[in-house]
Amino acid sequence: MNPLFIADFNYPLPDERIAKYPLPERDHSKLLIYRDGAVSEDHFYNVGEYINPSALLIYNNTRVIQARLEFYKTTGARIEIFCLEPLTPHDYQLSLSSTTGCTWKCMVGNAKKWHTGDALELKIKNEKLKIALRAYKEEQLGNTFAVRFEWDGDDISFAEILDAAGELPIPPYLNRKTEASDLKTYQTVYSRIKGSVAAPTAGLHFTESVLADLHRRGIETDELTLHVGAGTFLPVKTADANEHTMHTEIIAVPRETIAHILAKLGSIVAVGTTSMRTLESLYFIGCQLRNAEMSEYRNIDSIHVDQFEPYENDSQHSALSSRLSTAEALQSILDYLDATHQQMLHAETQIMIKPGYTFHVVDQLITNFHQPQSTLLLLVSAFVGGDWRTIYDYALSHDFRFLSYGDSSILTRKL
Repeated sequence: MNPLFIADFNYPLPDERIAKYPLPERDHSKLLIYRDGAVSEDHFYNVGEYINPSALLIYNNTRVIQARLEFYKTTGARIEIFCLEPLTPHDYQLSLSSTTGCTWKCMVGNAKKWHTGDALELKIKNEKLKIALRAYKEEQLGNTFAVRFEWDGDDISFAEILDAAGELPIPPYLNRKTEASDLKTYQTVYSRIKGSVAAPTAGLHFTESVLADLHRRGIETDELTLHVGAGTFLPVKTADANEHTMHTEIIAVPRETIAHILAKLGSIVAVGTTSMRTLESLYFIGCQLRNAEMSEYRNIDSIHVDQFEPYENDSQHSALSSRLSTAEALQSILDYLDATHQQMLHAETQIMIKPGYTFHVVDQLITNFHQPQSTLLLLVSAFVGGDWRTIYDYALSHDFRFLSYGDSSILTRKL
C-alpha cells in the first residue's frame, strides 16, 4: 500500500474560524455547494434546491448521551469518567435501560488516583432522583478501562442516571464548558436513539421546516443508526495515514431502509460522515454475506468491516467485491435478514475511507468543515477526487465557520 502522507491534508485553521456556538437559527448557516469542480454558496435552508427530487436522503438518528460523570474520592481527588460504549450488556439499549447495573468501556481522568476495585460514590439528589451511584474500576483496556456501575433502586435506568448526573460531552476543540443551551443545540432535531458521545454534526443544520421543504420537493428521507464514539476526535498522529488505527463503531440499519436504498441507488444523499461510513460499509457487509452459504448464517456471531477491507486485493471479500454490484451486495443483506428472521442489521464498522477508495452507495454528501489532518478530511478528499483544497480555500476566504457548530456543505461525488 502506497504511503498516504497526512501532512498533505493540512491547512491553516485560525481559532477565530472555529464556531464556538451555533447560529440562533440553525438552518441559516452558510452552505457551500460543490459540483464538477465548481464552488458556490447559499444558505442551508435552500439545501433542497441542490438535491435531485428523486433522491433518498439518509440521516443518522443517534442521540448524544450525557456521558461524562464526575466523582470525588474521600481525599478530595476528582475522578472524571467518560462512558464510551457498553460492555455488559453489550447492546446500547439494553445497557441504558438496565436497572440492575452495567459495565462500560470508559476513559478515566486521574485514573492513577483510583485503585482497581475501589468504589467511588456519587450521590444524586434532584426533583426526579435521589440515589447513590457507585463506580468500580475493573480491567484496563488499552488507554481505557472497564467500569462497573451499580445503584440502589430497581425502577431507575442507567439512562435516567446519566440524564440526571451526567454532562453532555461537547467537542474538546470548543475550549469551553458545556452550557445549558448545548443540551438542545448539540442534538439533531431527528435524534432519538441514545448512544453517541458526539453529535453527527452535519445534521445540526436541519430544522422541521427544512425537512418539510425536502418532502414538498419529493425528496424522500430515511434513517440509520451509528453511535458516534470519542474516536471521532482522535487526530492522525502517524506520518503515514495508512498506519492510523480507526476506531470501531456500532451500526444498526433497518431492513426497510436497506430495501429503500436498493430501490434508490444512483440518488443517495448521506447526511454526514457517519451516515456515509455506514452506507459504504453496507457494500462490504453484503460481500461478506454473499460469500457465506445460507447454512452458515446461523454461525455468524458478529459482522465487522475492517478498516482496510476495501483495499485488500488478496482477500476473499475483495476478490468477490470486484465482481459484485452494489445492488447484489444489498440484496445479499436482505436475503440474510430474511433467512434469519431479523428486521434490523446489526454490525460493527472500522472502515477507513481515504483517497483511492471506490464509492459504492453514496452520490452526495452533506457535511461540515473538518479539522486539518483528520480522517474525516481524508474521506472528503476521496469523495471529491482529491479536490478538497478548492473547497476549503473557498470556505476560508469566504468567512465560513468551521467544525461542529460551523457551516455546512453539499458535495457531489466526482466521477
